[in-house]
Amino acid sequence: MAKTAIDYAAVFQALPGMVALLTPELVYADVNEAYARGSGRSRDQLVGRYLFDVFPDNPNDPHATGTRNLEASLFRVLSTGERDTMALQRYDVESADRPGEWEKRYWSPVNTPVLGAEGKVVLIVHRVEEVTELIRARGRPGGGADRLLEAELYSRARELQELNHRLQLAHAREREVALALQEAMLPARRQVGGQRAAVRYRPAVGSLNVCGDWYDLVDLVGGNRIAVSVGDVVGHGLEAAGVMGQLRSALTAASRVAEGPAQALNVVGRYAHVVNGAESATAVTTFVDFDRRTITYSSAGHPPPVLVHADGRVEFLDRATDPPLDAYPDPRPRPEAATGYAPGAILALYTDGLVERRGEDIDTGLARLAEALRRHRTQDPETLADTVLRELLPPGGATDDTALIIVRL
Repeated sequence: MAKTAIDYAAVFQALPGMVALLTPELVYADVNEAYARGSGRSRDQLVGRYLFDVFPDNPNDPHATGTRNLEASLFRVLSTGERDTMALQRYDVESADRPGEWEKRYWSPVNTPVLGAEGKVVLIVHRVEEVTELIRARGRPGGGADRLLEAELYSRARELQELNHRLQLAHAREREVALALQEAMLPARRQVGGQRAAVRYRPAVGSLNVCGDWYDLVDLVGGNRIAVSVGDVVGHGLEAAGVMGQLRSALTAASRVAEGPAQALNVVGRYAHVVNGAESATAVTTFVDFDRRTITYSSAGHPPPVLVHADGRVEFLDRATDPPLDAYPDPRPRPEAATGYAPGAILALYTDGLVERRGEDIDTGLARLAEALRRHRTQDPETLADTVLRELLPPGGATDDTALIIVRL
């Protein structure tokens, strides 16, 4: 059977429900016929205009919250990249023909993001279920039932909004405490082993919960050596921050006495089995010997460090990769590998928020990181760290936490 091309523009216009396409700036990019008809606006009155210029708040009713709730929902979609389904809302819609006259409408919106190649929201599908006539019909013929139903709906909506507001405040407070705890436990940028190092931590944008990303830099005993590590705890909030602190401290202590990075991860892996919340936690650690100009490394389920040589050659340290810290019920040796470098090289460790994007193979993100480090390898570590974050993170911020360490060798 011959393949028939689908006219998606015609399909969009024929959709039975009210559907509009909004840009990230909340400007109408397109509307279908049902949306224009249901909103009481022509297509020309909608396309190219800011949503809340067309449908502003009713200045005569300070308790009308439909517009404000819709705005909050749309911003959640933009910040999280996730669909947001709203409860039934009452909107006061100004008459297009009689300015100053407002009509009560009842709409149930669903806002769905359309993501671009880099995981950024490029459009929002704003679908509206119109239930105004249904509510009016239930109140006929006398109108008393209509007023009672409207009052009940309004009361329930206000209760839900108040509950949601309280939950958001509670989550926001927890996020603040978790961030403060996490920042207190993570080492500040400093000189390590006589070398220059830059560290960065960026919490996820739009998330009410901080995650468990961490990093560490440790001066090792014996010789001109340091340990550089990053890790990631599955989970959110205070629990994840607490687990992160336990695992980071354990790895710091183990690194100071271990013969190498594999042995250090073995010790932390055993410890992870008795720490609630450490399930599937990952980590990678590197031991840098500045006298011998070698890097010995081992990874427990974490993305590989990147070594950019002075001549621009990029090497992923991926020859000693093993499952996450708690993967083995019984202790067993983890793999370990080593590589050399010349003065002027750059070592970068990071967490997956820097390279992973929704709908994209992680190899694409790794290649993007390698290219950014190679092109800007002559920058000092502080400048290079800022450059990498600027080039790799979405303009509005990532939906996952990101940790990054850059060391000039």
